[in-house]
Amino acid sequence: MFAGDGAEGGGILFAGTWWDKQALKLAESVTKSFDGELGIYAFRTLVNAKIQVRIEKLSTKLGSPSISEIEAFSEAYRAQLDEAEVAKTIPENISLEVSSPGVERIIRIPQELDRFKERPLYIKYVTENADASSEKDGVFKLVSFDLETKCCTWGLADVRINRERAGKGRPMSKKQREWRVTTPFDSIRLARLYPEI
Repeated sequence: MFAGDGAEGGGILFAGTWWDKQALKLAESVTKSFDGELGIYAFRTLVNAKIQVRIEKLSTKLGSPSISEIEAFSEAYRAQLDEAEVAKTIPENISLEVSSPGVERIIRIPQELDRFKERPLYIKYVTENADASSEKDGVFKLVSFDLETKCCTWGLADVRINRERAGKGRPMSKKQREWRVTTPFDSIRLARLYPEI
């Protein structure tokens, strides 16, 4: 899973077929029929005539559409695809898979920082020093971000994995609550929602 993989990482990934762009164009036209409520989180075509779409609900904090919204989008998109098959602008017998981004969806940096700032996030980032670079990770909460300096400041999220470091059954220590790290946007290798436990 990585940002832009056309699946759980979001973004658009074409298989390189002659009908890729037409299929995406139809999906985008279907989202417009939902009055700005739904958007395409991920879109991927496969060479075996399969389309995978992950839609998100833009008007909610978590971005998860309901089952009925997924079904409504799927039906509307399927109707568009059927018409395109008859018109021969896409191949016949295309299979379609529509789903939501999932509970551990990848967060686009910096575009979605403000939207998910109150949620715990799993962050994998690289630190650079004079000798070498190293990869670090953790479950953090966003303290602040600055679009001019292109940096984020993180604190430890109050989740079980972080509390257990203070001792089983104990709350986070003062040192943990006050801990901060600042990372440039481009040092972040992965940012995804962390299911709260």
